This record gives sequence, structure tokens and C-alpha cells, in this order.
Amino acid sequence: MEKISETRNFVVAGHSGCGKTSLCDLMLFKAGAVERQGSVDQKTSISDYTPEEQEKQASIYSSPLNCIWKGKKLFFTDTPGYAEFIGETIAPMSAADSLLLVVDAVDGLQVGSTRAWKIARDLNIPRFILINRIDRDRADFKAVLSQLQDAYGKTVCVPVTLPVGQGSSFSAVVNVLRDSEIPAEIADDAAKYKEMLMDTIAESDEALMEKYLEGEQLSDAEIATGLYTAIMSGDLVPVYAASTAKDIGVTRLMDSINNLFPSPLTKGKVTLDDGSEMEVSESGAPLAQIFKCVVDPFIGQLAFFKVISGEIKSDSEYYNVNTAAKERMGSIMLLNGKNQKSASVLGPGGIGAVAKLKDTHVGNTLGAVGSNKKMPPIKFPNPVMSYAIFPTKSGEEDKIAQGLHKLSESDPKVTLKRHDETHEMLLSGMGDQHLGQVVHKLKEQYKVEVKLEIPKVPYRETITMSGEGHYRHKKQTGGAGQFAEVFLRIEPAEETYVFENKVVGGNIPKNFIPAVEKGVASTLEAGPLVGCHVENVKVTVYDGKYHPVDSNEMAFKIAARMAFRDAMSKARPVILEPIMKVKITVPNDYMGDITGDLNHKRGRILGMGTEEGLQVVNAEVPLAEMAKYATELRSMTQGRGLFQMDFERYEQVPANIASEIIAKHQAEQEED
Repeated sequence: MEKISETRNFVVAGHSGCGKTSLCDLMLFKAGAVERQGSVDQKTSISDYTPEEQEKQASIYSSPLNCIWKGKKLFFTDTPGYAEFIGETIAPMSAADSLLLVVDAVDGLQVGSTRAWKIARDLNIPRFILINRIDRDRADFKAVLSQLQDAYGKTVCVPVTLPVGQGSSFSAVVNVLRDSEIPAEIADDAAKYKEMLMDTIAESDEALMEKYLEGEQLSDAEIATGLYTAIMSGDLVPVYAASTAKDIGVTRLMDSINNLFPSPLTKGKVTLDDGSEMEVSESGAPLAQIFKCVVDPFIGQLAFFKVISGEIKSDSEYYNVNTAAKERMGSIMLLNGKNQKSASVLGPGGIGAVAKLKDTHVGNTLGAVGSNKKMPPIKFPNPVMSYAIFPTKSGEEDKIAQGLHKLSESDPKVTLKRHDETHEMLLSGMGDQHLGQVVHKLKEQYKVEVKLEIPKVPYRETITMSGEGHYRHKKQTGGAGQFAEVFLRIEPAEETYVFENKVVGGNIPKNFIPAVEKGVASTLEAGPLVGCHVENVKVTVYDGKYHPVDSNEMAFKIAARMAFRDAMSKARPVILEPIMKVKITVPNDYMGDITGDLNHKRGRILGMGTEEGLQVVNAEVPLAEMAKYATELRSMTQGRGLFQMDFERYEQVPANIASEIIAKHQAEQEED
């Protein structure tokens, strides 16, 4: 095992198409980890090696990689840039010590970039930015740098390397701190950014500040220390220039990874799930967290872990703190795509994989037997799209459930649950492409085919005024008959449901009142308008009749149901629909399309603003209008928009739409 101070652990993230995977392939090749440089276009990428990724020529899954560069051990993870696969970015970022954010020199800051930035900021890990693909036509390093500085701070995002030329004339990069020979056309910019960096370096330490203000020259060691301190505090985010296609600037970047990216021991402590802190050391008790699981059809589950502290060794026993189960760790593997080599031991910052753990899942913590130290869970966003899922062949519901259960272990953003109100099985995820991958895996790995349909909207029904209802139930078929008569009143209520008994004189005996309440409650589950749950009503039973021989509980249940329906028909019933709180983030160019579409969807725009260089729209939109919004937003913005959605409240459906819903329900009832 190499010295932990020589280990670097970072995640490579950014918007789709910015060149993350090409950068990772190039770094592996330059470091000698692979004999041939991978290519996305030629479908030979080390990172994007699955058939789905090769077909799309884009990352779908995160891919942990490793190499040795000039004596430093680099563990890094290539992540997808599509918003629908954000879970594949969040998980490895939670296991990283820093973020390398890749931004396209033509397209600039996009939603995938800002989302990765926010995740890293929330995790409090240092950030570094690479402006890539400067060799492309219309590339504009200065414009993208200005965009970054406007979003994150003019004195925060400062170039360490500058490009010489751009587009087809891009030929080299210069280090503004270290290079003495700088081309005349960028000399002024280099001097300006060198001064900004030196100011930031001096401000990182009082002794350096005093020396700097007195005009003394700072040594290389003092400059390096000051840079490192400013980066760790978040006061500085170094910006680099490069072209992976021409292999310009990448060597300088990799040298900076060695010199400026933090080691796993830099922070000194980690915060545990209970809020306490634990020292990180090579010699401490072993602690690791599972951040990714893959179900391999040949070897079963493959669990990826990051070593937090101590050492994790092959062929050793560890304790899953979350499940209180002992796990036998087999051979530890270091992976570069589908290529693997074994490792006997990993220390802090190391990323490894192990097969066939019995009861270990994403987010679980492994430690020494008897350990109670647990890392915080990995937080994933709520699903934004759901489909009702059905087997194409009857009787395969159990196979679907079993397959999805196993798939959700490797992809926690996939959920399957039965909706209590619509009684449909709902498959939920981050978008149609994400769920399409799930359906594909069900077919390929578990040999079960399914069909997906737009789910029913869980409408509800309520009343807007008081109403009285009456029903006499009388049935005589020979022998003991059935008899019950119920009078009741309903009125709007703040609570979901209130039942009150005001029967006097024994017109309905007390032992039959519970049957009346049960009859009303059963009707609340399927209202008279569209068969949905009824809420916010107060029901008062005030009179009735019974027969000493023919009255029974069933008779009073039936009478209560029919009396309630009679009362509700007179109380101006209405349909309620779920209203969702929606936050949409897009580049400025698409604002007109987004707001126009929201108005078409009966949305109410609550406010608009900017967040880190992008436009944000906050709105309230009926759930019925959002069924395919993940797909629609991708189409409207060419994949450059993202949204999050949470339930806000129920609200009355407009009369014209309510009549359509009722007509559709009645037609379905007639068909049945």
C-alpha cells in the first residue's frame, strides 16, 4: 500500500458532452495504466464500456478508475452528465475528497455543471475547474471564465493555467504562477491573474500576508502552502485550460492534481451519522462506506467502497454497522472499467470493489467487529417520474417485484410501491431514460417483460356545503330479513374525517352506531364522483329506525352508505387534485419556452431568479400535467434543463376539467 499522503481521491463531473470521459481515458493512458488510449467515438472507452453506453456514446453509470502519476496514487470516478442519472454522480461524490468540474469551452456553464457544484459544496469538498475542448470552433475561454466568476465569485474562480490561442490555433497552456516565458498576447491576463492568486495566497496566512505586504518574495513552498490552504477553505477554486482531443494542458492538470488536490488525511476528521467526529488515520480502526453496488449476472453483487480510515484487507471479516451482520471480505479488486486487478489492502481514500457480500447495500458502513461508528447515509433526490407497471404475461407480478428489489439495491433511485389510493404498482425514477434502463435490465437479467402506462392521478373528493341524506334498507326474502333506516347530515370540515352520533331516544340502538360509522367510512374510500377518497367532511347521524328482528350490522352499513351518497349529492361535491411545488433550472435561452409551457399546464409561476449562472423558475403545477415533464423538459432544452418536484397540497379542479374527469370515469365504469 502506498503512503496515504501520496493518495488522491476525486470525482470528475460536469454536464453531458463536456469531455469528462475522454479526459479520464487520456489520464489513464498518460499514466501508463492502459496500453491504448480509449475513445468514446470508437467505442473503446475504458470508462464507458457497457453496451448501453457504447450505443449512446455517453456515460450512464459512474466508473471508478485508478492510476499512478509521478508517484501519486490517483483514485478517480468518471460520472454521467445526464440529469436523469444524477444518482450515479451523487454516490461517488460522497466518496470523494474533491471535485474536478469539467466545463465545455463553447457551451459554458450548464445545469449538469451547477448541479455537480452544489453537491460538492453541500459535501464541503474542495472544487477545481477544467475548461475543456478549447480547440473547438467558437471556443471562448474568457467568456466561460467570466460566466464562472459571475456565478461563483470573481476572486474565487481564478485561472492557474491560461490557453495560448483557441479554436484551431490553440497550441499550449501557460502556468501564470510558474512560467517565466509568457506569449505577449496573454501577458497582461497572466499578470492580472498571478496578482489575484498571490493576493489570495497571502490572505491565507497572517505571516504570509505580512511578508507579502512588505514586498518580500514568497518562496515556492510558501506559495504552494498558501494555495493549498485557500483551496481547502473554499476561498479559491483553481481554473485550468485544456483540450483532451489535442492533449494540451492535461499534463499540467495532472501535475496540479498531485500538488494541490487534498490527500485523504487533509481534513483530519470525518463527521459520523450521530454528529460526532472521528479522527482519520492509517493506523486507526478500519472504516469504509459502500457507495455503489452493481448486480453482475456472473459474479452476483459487486460492492464498491471507499476506505474512510484504517486499512481494509482482503480475506478478512468486517461488521456491517447498519445491518448488524458480519461480512467476509473476499479479494479486493481495483477496477478500470471492466479491467480488474487484485489488492491485498487499501488505506484511507482508496476505492475498491468486492464481490458477494451477503447483506450489504448502498450507504452501509463496514467496520471492525463490534464497531458502532456509522457514516451518514447518502442522500438521493426524490423521483420525478412514475409509471404504472404491469407484466405482459399474467402471473409474473412476483418476478417483477423480485427483479426490481434486486435492481433497487444497486440503484436506490428506483422505487416500486403500491399506491394506497389508486391501487396501482408504481415504478418511480429520475426520468424516462432512467426507467427505460430499468425495464431493459428486467428483461435482460430477470427474463421478465413489462409494460408501462401513465399512472392514475390520485384525485380526491370533498364537499363545499352541507347536505342531508336518508336511506331505508328493507329486504325480505323469507325467514329473517334486513331492515335499517338512517338519516345523516354532512358538512365541510378542517379535519380529514369527523363522525358524530346525535341519535336520541334509541331510534338507532347504540350497538348499531359502529356499523353506521363503518358504512360511512367504506364510502369515503370511493366517492360518488370518480371513485376517489373523500376527505374534509363531518358526518352527523341524527335519526333512524330499526326492527327488533330484521335489523343487523350489515343492514345499517348498507343504509349508511346509501344515505351518505344521497347527502353528498346535495352538498355540491367537487374533485380535488394534487398540486406540486416545482423548481426548474435552465439556461436563459429557454426561459420563454418554459414559462409558456407552464401556463399551458395550468401552472402558477411563483417567482423567477438566478442561481449560480442559470435561470430558476419556481411554480405550482397540477400533478396531472407533470406525468411526462422529465421527457418534455429534455426536449424543450436539448437536455440542458432539470427540475425537482414535491407535493404541496390538494386544490379544487376547475369545473371544465372536472367534467372531463367525471365523463372519463363514467365511460370506464360502463366498459367494466
